[in-house]
Amino acid sequence: MTLRDLFRDVLTTLWSNKLRTFLTMFGIAWGIVSIVLMVAAGEGLRVGQQKQQQTFARDLMIVHSGRTSLQAGGARAGRSIHFEDTDVDYVASQSPSCKYVLPELGNEATVRSNYNSSHPTVAGSFPPFAEIRSIDVALGRFYNWQDVHEGRRVAFLGSAINKQLFPEGGAIGQNVYIQGVPYVVVGTMRDKKQNSSYDGWDVNKVFVPFPVMQQDLPNKPPQVAHSVDRLLIAPQSVMEHESCKHQLTLALAHLHNFNPLDKEAISNWDTLEQAAAFSTMTDGMKYFLGAVGITTLFLGGIGVMNVMLVAVRERTREIGVRKALGAPSHSIMRQFFLETMIVVFLSGGIGLCVAYGLCAFVDMFPMPDFFAGLLPTWQSGLLAIVLLGSVAFCAALYPARQAAGIDPIEALRFEAGG
Repeated sequence: MTLRDLFRDVLTTLWSNKLRTFLTMFGIAWGIVSIVLMVAAGEGLRVGQQKQQQTFARDLMIVHSGRTSLQAGGARAGRSIHFEDTDVDYVASQSPSCKYVLPELGNEATVRSNYNSSHPTVAGSFPPFAEIRSIDVALGRFYNWQDVHEGRRVAFLGSAINKQLFPEGGAIGQNVYIQGVPYVVVGTMRDKKQNSSYDGWDVNKVFVPFPVMQQDLPNKPPQVAHSVDRLLIAPQSVMEHESCKHQLTLALAHLHNFNPLDKEAISNWDTLEQAAAFSTMTDGMKYFLGAVGITTLFLGGIGVMNVMLVAVRERTREIGVRKALGAPSHSIMRQFFLETMIVVFLSGGIGLCVAYGLCAFVDMFPMPDFFAGLLPTWQSGLLAIVLLGSVAFCAALYPARQAAGIDPIEALRFEAGG
């Protein structure tokens, strides 16, 4: 039998059992669809959360002062640590792996324009604040070093507070009055979706240079003079993240006389660690969903094997006649092997097309902020193909060998007896 005749015979056999063939192919196709969609959903969740994290900050450590829990240098435990503006230069000089060491001071204040008023948080820092906190400019500019050095009272408005204070637009160049003191608006923020915060959403804030913030809106007693709320630390690179963290801890421990191992003296909100922890969680979810899809695929393979074993039993007399007429065992085995492979790969191909089509269709619609859509990866497609080949081989081999091992005389007797 030529290969062409073999294909024709296989397709004729499959077509003669359309319902059984369809149900068998559906099981395989559903397994492939499950693998691709579940892995794509996990990838969409991971990418969506990563993008959301980047709207808050890229690689940043937010260091808050705390209370000591260990004795150090004769000082008792339980002391309160207070960061001051003078800490910044010392920590920066002792932390070469840190690119930025910035103070941040934030207090609520009455802010009004000629059109409206509000009571938002006013935040003061230095110009790199916009870079490390992912604050993008919509119109105008963020405050710069010249503003800082010259003590200019300039303000940069979050997108929401801008709409509230200037409902008709045109904020650039106009005055806003913070606690009655006039500030010139130099820029407005592009709207952003933020999934985490330590003192409120950036869209609702007014940002001003640190020196005028200290002068006009300092922390009130019992805070110490020249105190700052927190330090924002950005490493030179991701590779230097850990060394930057270590250096700043040592510098602060020396400056405020606490044990560097004291976890309570300062608290560090590490966005890189947070991102890594979330990535571990989403990877685990993706692997779990993929495992469910793989299980479904292998169950479909078992279904194919069972169906092919039934087909062998139903065609016992046909096999016996062919072997009695001189058909070799390897020809019989090749026919059933090929028949199973066609069923599996055809249904698998349909499953891949359906899965990628569904991903493309779903991605046409707006997605929640935390979800980037169904994102199939080439790894998931390759995995599906490799598993499909394994399932096809395992499902085809046993029925084909069973068919090839049938004795023609017993086959004819079995049919006659039935």
